[in-house]
Amino acid sequence: MGKNGETVTILAVETSCDETAAAVVENGREVLSNVIFSQIDLHTLYGGVVPEIASRKHIEKINQVMAEALLQAGKKLSDMDAIAVTYGPGLVGALLVGVSAAKAVSFASGIPLIGVHHIEGHISANYIENKDLEPPFVCLVVSGGHSHLVVVKDYGEYEILGRTRDDAAGEAFDKVARAIGLGYPGGPKIDKVSKEGSPDAIAFPRAKVGDSDYDFSFSGLKSAVLNYLNSCGMKGESFSQADVAASFQKAVVDVLTEHSMHAVESSGMKKFAIAGGVASNSALREALSKACEERGVAFYHPSPLLCTDNAAMIGSAAYYEYVKGVRHGYDLNAVPNLKLGQREKNF
Repeated sequence: MGKNGETVTILAVETSCDETAAAVVENGREVLSNVIFSQIDLHTLYGGVVPEIASRKHIEKINQVMAEALLQAGKKLSDMDAIAVTYGPGLVGALLVGVSAAKAVSFASGIPLIGVHHIEGHISANYIENKDLEPPFVCLVVSGGHSHLVVVKDYGEYEILGRTRDDAAGEAFDKVARAIGLGYPGGPKIDKVSKEGSPDAIAFPRAKVGDSDYDFSFSGLKSAVLNYLNSCGMKGESFSQADVAASFQKAVVDVLTEHSMHAVESSGMKKFAIAGGVASNSALREALSKACEERGVAFYHPSPLLCTDNAAMIGSAAYYEYVKGVRHGYDLNAVPNLKLGQREKNF
């Protein structure tokens, strides 16, 4: 609720990568509409996201997606209290489309503008799914571009415990999937194929980062998989796609789970959440659910749709900025390497 308990309705826009998305969200937790135009089929042809193509497709679809979000919500633009948009991190060209569209709508309508951090959006997806969840809690954010272990101290207030030193978890999934012939997008395909293989078939390494208990490193694991495949090729031996996928997936899940539970134990928190595209991985959910249950920790996770890039999560994050009085000027720009907790100036 806003001041005096009135309803706050936000039109949110998300274009940080290859989904053109818009949503209408009330009071940070009630989703009235959540429209996503996915470009996966287009980028599958190239084995990954092509930034230039993503930006062009966003330009084609952004107005249509925003209009559809208002239509599905049964609202008019004049009913909105704010226009929210992801301004980083992400692909700079893709971000610029969303930021430009949101600024144009805000300027034309006089409705306040709020820039939102993409990772903050992923964390906030948990508020939509779990109406009872309140900070503080520990959150693992794992996606194609990010692997963060964060203490959510309050709405918009974060302490980053750990992050990836090289490849993000989702990026490693994509690269390994391509190497074993599964193609793009790697995460869902490895998750599916792994169910037919043995997670203990191949002993892939679990990387430790010497000077940090919480940081991740998946580059060595990816290299170990490639070396295993090359070794099989040089010896003229075949390999089991399912066994490689399952063994690789287990190595990633083990590290993510171990670091997450270490963070939970050392922080004394009794609430743990996951977010981001990789958070929909069934093996990761199962491992974290079991680990939390063993420790008497409440486990929160968004549904698979809210794990992907979407605008509802941006609308949720924006609500908590709105009630704190955060507003952005028309000089808001895309910040492709925006750090969590970093803030653009308000007007």
